[in-house]
Amino acid sequence: MRSALGPVGPLVVSLSLVAALTACSSDDGGAPPATTSAGASLASSSVPAGSAAGSSAAPRVPVGPSDPQPARGSVEVVRTLEHDPSLFTQGLQVVGDEIYESTGRVGSSVVQRRPLGGGEPAVTVAMAGDEFGEGLAVTPDTLWTLTWQKGIAHNRDPQTLEVRSEVPHEGEGWGLCSDGTALVMSDGSDTLTFRDPTTFEPTGRVSVTSGGTPVTRLNELECADGSVLANVWMTDEIVRIDPATGQVTAIYDAGQLQQPRPADPDAVLNGIAALPDSGNVLLTGKLWPTMYEVRLVG
Repeated sequence: MRSALGPVGPLVVSLSLVAALTACSSDDGGAPPATTSAGASLASSSVPAGSAAGSSAAPRVPVGPSDPQPARGSVEVVRTLEHDPSLFTQGLQVVGDEIYESTGRVGSSVVQRRPLGGGEPAVTVAMAGDEFGEGLAVTPDTLWTLTWQKGIAHNRDPQTLEVRSEVPHEGEGWGLCSDGTALVMSDGSDTLTFRDPTTFEPTGRVSVTSGGTPVTRLNELECADGSVLANVWMTDEIVRIDPATGQVTAIYDAGQLQQPRPADPDAVLNGIAALPDSGNVLLTGKLWPTMYEVRLVG
């Protein structure tokens, strides 16, 4: 999702949540924090995104009373990497030794492909001036990118990033990932939609629940090891979802990454990319100067 304080369609953000978000830190976010030592496990407690320590707890993923109950976990930092703090991260995926990233905000949304290790110049393509970029997914021959409220998905060349065609769809676009067989898309609700990776036509849907309670605001997605990992917008938590049942099997607290947060209240955790052959993932946030390679623990 795009802006903490902007219009969010059918999503209703409570006045108390807005008040908590606007009580943000005065830190300008201009320099990355000190590197966390490898193997440092982050505790499950956290402070809200963009807020100073000691304020009220960040919103958490709801968990109902039903079985099965999701496991509670945390993240363990392996290393840190630089991240362009001007990027309003929406989608993130690693393919080989390259990373793809899509960003949001009308008038400044871009799609980018760059070497994971840095060094070489990035390939960057701007979206149309009226588009608010969202998630992305790379298949063997296509880069799919979403727009928030325009109701179209872009079929792009994965090397040049240029648009080859546009496909209309119903509802908003939030997150997207590829499990090797199908695309999985979120729209800000508790529903994941499965789509044909060639035509983008819907092929099925599943409702996501945690302890029997619907989990809404599913945002950036990553398909990994038969599961779907999802940012839950405006929380510091990542959920692991069984795509066959929609059940949340684990919740990982990443609240201590990038503390203090950049001053912009929209600078929330967002961006998950699995690292091939390692079991680790990259995590970052909108406008963050750092990406973190982490193990998901628990």
